[in-house]
Amino acid sequence: MDVKLLIDAVMRQTTVLIAQLSTAAGIRAPLAHIADQVFLDLAAAIEEQGVRRKVAADMFGLALRTYQKKVQRLTGSVGERDRTLWEAVLDHVSERPMASRREILEHFRRDPEGDLAAVLSDLVEQGVVLATGRGPSTRYRLPSDADRALIASGEQEESLEALTWLSVYRQPSSASRLAAQLTVEETAVKRALASLQADGRVLEKGGVFSAESCVVPVGAEAGWEAAVFDHFGAMSRAIAAKLRRGRPRSEQADVVGGATLTFEVPKGSELEPEVLGLLARVRAQANELWQRSQELHERQPTPPEQRVKVTFYFGQNVEEPSAEDKAENEP
Repeated sequence: MDVKLLIDAVMRQTTVLIAQLSTAAGIRAPLAHIADQVFLDLAAAIEEQGVRRKVAADMFGLALRTYQKKVQRLTGSVGERDRTLWEAVLDHVSERPMASRREILEHFRRDPEGDLAAVLSDLVEQGVVLATGRGPSTRYRLPSDADRALIASGEQEESLEALTWLSVYRQPSSASRLAAQLTVEETAVKRALASLQADGRVLEKGGVFSAESCVVPVGAEAGWEAAVFDHFGAMSRAIAAKLRRGRPRSEQADVVGGATLTFEVPKGSELEPEVLGLLARVRAQANELWQRSQELHERQPTPPEQRVKVTFYFGQNVEEPSAEDKAENEP
C-alpha cells in the first residue's frame, strides 16, 4: 500500500471540501487558524497511536525541542479564532445605520486599500450589504430585514447545539474538553449543554456529559452541520478501524468497510429513475431498521457497555452532463 500517495490524495480532497464550506451561503469563514489546527490535531492523533514524541517530531521534519515548543504554543491558543477582514468590515457596517466608503477606508487604514475594495465589492455582490452612491461617497448598510451579519445569526447557536449533542453522543465529555474539540468558547458550549439538558437530550454526571441518542431529521435545517460531520466522521472511523486491524483490503465477509459504485446511465433512459431513487430506497430501509432497533432498546434496555454500536453510512451524488459534454456528443 502506497501510504504517502493515499495521504496526499485524501488531503487534496479534504481541502476542496474545506474550500466549499468556507464560502458556503456567501460566508467567508476565517482560515488563518487551519494550518496550526491541522498540525495540533494531527500531532495529538499520532501520539494517541502510541508513537513517541521524538518519532512524531521526526515525522513532521522537526527537532524534538522545536516540536514540543510548537505543540505547547498552539495548545495555549486553542479556541482562538482569527477574524477575517471580511468579517471585520461586515461587523463595522452592521454597527451603523450607514457607513461611507471614506469612513471605512479610514477605520481600516492599516489594511491595504485594494483588499478593502475587494471585500466591499464581495459583500455587495453576495447581497449581504447594500450600497448606494459612487466613489468615496458610496454608503453601505445591511438589508433592512437583517438583524446582524449572517455569520452572527441565531442559526449559529442551533448549529453548535447539534454539534455538541453529536459529540457527547459519540464520546461522553466535559464542557472544557468539548470547547477545545470544537474550538469555540467554553461559555458557548455551556449554553448549548444547558439547552440540551433542559429538553432531556443530554445527561450530566460528575461534570461529564453524555447522550443516549442523536437524531437529525431529514429536511431539518438546524443541525445539518452535525449530520455532515457525523457522516464524514463515520467514514473516517471505518477506514481507520480497517487500518488498525492490519487488513487494508476488502473481503466479502467484512462487517467494517464500505463500497463506492458509479452508475453511468443515458439521460432519459428507463434505468435513470431507478438509479436516482437508490438513495431514497436505502434511506427508507435503513430508517425502518433503525426504528425497530429503537423499539427493541425500549423493550429491553441495556447498559452502554453491553451494546454493539453499528454505524451505517451511505450517500449519493449526481453529476449532470455539462454543456461541453452535450456539445461534444452532438452530431
